[in-house]
Order: sequence, then C-alpha cells, then structure tokens
Amino acid sequence: MALNFFDQFMSPTFLGIPLIAIALTFPWILYPAPSSRWLNNRLLTLQSWFINRFTQQLLLPLNMGGHKWALMLTSLMIFLLSINILGLLPYTFTPTTQLSLNLGLAVPFWLATVIIGLRNQPNAALAHLLPEGTPILLIPVLIIIETISLFIRPLALGVRLTANLTAGHLLIQLISTAVVVLTPMMTTVAMLTAIVLFLLTLLEVAVAMIQAYVFVLLVSLYLQENV
Repeated sequence: MALNFFDQFMSPTFLGIPLIAIALTFPWILYPAPSSRWLNNRLLTLQSWFINRFTQQLLLPLNMGGHKWALMLTSLMIFLLSINILGLLPYTFTPTTQLSLNLGLAVPFWLATVIIGLRNQPNAALAHLLPEGTPILLIPVLIIIETISLFIRPLALGVRLTANLTAGHLLIQLISTAVVVLTPMMTTVAMLTAIVLFLLTLLEVAVAMIQAYVFVLLVSLYLQENV
C-alpha cells in the first residue's frame, strides 16, 4: 500500500501523548551552558561568537528602544534554527512544518510590536495606515487596504516558514523514493538522482537557516516601525 507523502507532517504520538513537546524542548539540551571560566572550550567559544555576531547584525537597524528585545529575538533565532536543521535528520519530526505552531510564534510577536507602537507613539502607528499626500477619495480605500495588510503580517510569517519547509521535505522524500525505485532497474540513473538528492539536502540546510533568519528579521523590522 502506497503511503501518503504528507504523513511525515503528522504530529507523532506515543501512548496517546504528542511527541511535539519533546521535539520543541530537545534543541535546548544540545547547547552547553556558558561557564564562569575565562577560557572556554572551542564549542563554547564558537557558540558565543555566533550569538554575538548575530545579535550585532540584528540590532543594527534598531534604535536603543529595540535593544531590549535582543535576548528574545536571539533565542527565537537559535530555537528556530535548531528545530529546522534537526528536522532534516532521518526519523525526526519538524515542528515548524505545522502552521499552528508557526502562527503561535508569529501572532504574539506581531501583536507585541503593534501594542508597543500604539502605547509609545499612537499617532505615528496610526499614520502608517494612510500614506502622506493621499487624495481624499482614496483615503477610505487605502485605510482598509493598509489595515488588511497589517493583519496579514502574522499570517504571512507563519505561512512562509511552513510552506518553505514543507516543500523542501516533500522534494527530498519524492527524490529519495525515486532513488530507491530506480536502483534495481537503472543503477546509473539512480546514482545521478542520488547526487541530485545530496545537492537538494545541502540546499535544504541553507533554506532551514535562511528561513529562521528571515522570520526573526521580519519581526525585528516590525518592531523597528513601532519603537
């Protein structure tokens, strides 16, 4: 019986207990805690260098008010990056292929940026709904369009992350299935297909990293508009 390719995106359960909780908490076990020593080992040094460089790049477009979000945004980046890359391993589950989880991350961050903008600078936050110099007849239409685009932002964040990871996983499974089927019949074609599969896997590693960065970068840009 042929299996459905979308079965890999179903949340696995064991004795009726969803294992997505383990998949969400497991990445934090992989990162060693910094020590109080002056000289750390190579892993801690590399980890600290990566976090410092990413935080520095993330805070470049933000003013001083947005620097308070540095710890939260950096933690979100490491969390998404770890989950996306671990999901490429065999016999693993990628929680970020679930739209509900991605929306659960996108909506609170987006809503927090909107609330901060309405609290700190309500006039400037509402001014984004109407571009300067708009003709009087177009004012109601543009306000409706800008309001809709504002509420679509968290949906776009979640759907972008879900769609990219889902498409990559489906391509990997389709090509790997083709390799298994072609191996006993056409070995040469199967080898060429396996090379394509290897290159696609490398591409998916890059996509997993880029999508995590894009998610956090867009949240920081939304924050910059409201800080």
